[in-house]
Amino acid sequence: MSALLEALSGLRDELAGHLVLSLAALALGVAIALLLTLWAARSRPVARVALGLASLVQTVPALALLALFYPLLLWLSALAGGRIPALGFLPALLALALYAVLPVLRNGVTGLDKLDPAVREAAEAMGMTPAQKLRWVEAPLVAPYVIAGVRTAAVWTIGAATLATTVGATSLGDPIFAGLQTQDWVLVLAGCLAAAALALAADGTVALVEQGVTERRPFRAWLGIGLVLAALAWALIPARREQRETLVVGAKNFSEQYILARLIGDRLADAGYAVDYRQGLGSAVVFKALEGGDIDAYVEYAGTLWTNEMGREDHPPPAQMRAEIAAWLNGRGKARPVGPLGFENAYAFAVTERTARERNLATLADLARASPQLTLGTDLEFLDRPEWKAVQAAYPLRFAATKRYSPTFMYRALSSGDADAITAFSSDGRIAADKLTVLADPRRAIPNYDALLLVSERCAARPRCLAALRPLVGRIPVAAMREANYRVDRDAGKQTPETAARWLAVKLTLAD
Repeated sequence: MSALLEALSGLRDELAGHLVLSLAALALGVAIALLLTLWAARSRPVARVALGLASLVQTVPALALLALFYPLLLWLSALAGGRIPALGFLPALLALALYAVLPVLRNGVTGLDKLDPAVREAAEAMGMTPAQKLRWVEAPLVAPYVIAGVRTAAVWTIGAATLATTVGATSLGDPIFAGLQTQDWVLVLAGCLAAAALALAADGTVALVEQGVTERRPFRAWLGIGLVLAALAWALIPARREQRETLVVGAKNFSEQYILARLIGDRLADAGYAVDYRQGLGSAVVFKALEGGDIDAYVEYAGTLWTNEMGREDHPPPAQMRAEIAAWLNGRGKARPVGPLGFENAYAFAVTERTARERNLATLADLARASPQLTLGTDLEFLDRPEWKAVQAAYPLRFAATKRYSPTFMYRALSSGDADAITAFSSDGRIAADKLTVLADPRRAIPNYDALLLVSERCAARPRCLAALRPLVGRIPVAAMREANYRVDRDAGKQTPETAARWLAVKLTLAD
């Protein structure tokens, strides 16, 4: 219980970000819904089309909707000279606002349909203009329906906002996603409880407004509105207090990235910067975020840049690959390489010792022979990456089934027998701890994956930023990275990424 209370007390920033995002998205969604409701009241075809489109949006998974807004905003930002932020608050705001439209719009249209025609006729007989009829007759009668829709939309929006982590927006999804990956169930529970409490509080607050309107008790309505404004003021106060320049550190969605992000962030904080984190990002999103200036530093892997961003299929020696990647980055002028950290984290097909022995597996060619009877487990994005196509071209792999997991659960699937082989990571401490057999790649289908520290133009233009990060170049041996990773991923004595990052920093200092 004490651990849970401690975790909850540390979620102040995430709760504030979640609250601001949810309220802004709800306000925008309600505004759009009310405009559409007024238009629909004057036109039956508009009502049908508006409700159809709003319902269609609801069929799109929230995660997919968030992901779609990112490339759209990138495109618009390019047209506007890079002045539109494509990562973080804006894509989350737009996607969640669309999700909030349907319940308000549907209830508003329903309320208008249920109005007694005699009421409208009486208003017209009194000589009311359409505007007067809306203000004095239709709006008061339809308001309870609309507020009930707002109540539903508020709960939906707060729940869906936990997914905003995937596009770099601060929310209560941050502890949930990080906890799932690192198997810190206290952190997951803290994030879930905080989100649930926020949703219940929002529902109760809107209920106060609803009672005030339906029961003609203005005090209750104003009390509900006052509570919303007070919560919003509480959430916005920290942003006004921050005086130091803030740099943003990005991370993908696995333990090593969380650890390295904290290692980088600690060094920037020691250099006098305020540090924010955008974690749980996909490979394509995080690199474009760096080029767009939405984040200032993160660790990428040479093979990912080589295949995904540069579109290269050849596999030169590591030193040549790093040199060509650096030249390519500098030529684009949107992101800068600081240098390799000193270890490689390559994809490595792995099986248990028992599977390797029983099926006589030593290389990927052996795996290809046995693959029709096996299930492959991968991380969430590997099957869509060029590396998978390259491996399939080099080896005739035809698995009976493939399953996607978050990286931590991928290893669990292998040990439990849900997967027979996995696309492991060579710097992961669980390979040795679980006594896995890594299959050789004699045809060199998998490229080099040196860990490269990249920074934005903003960081590159600040000597203090570069001075804080350059000491990391070439200083992290793979053995140290494996140990740091395992400290987070092991079952007994599990550590947080922050603790593992501090251990790694001490390890590097002792190695001087």
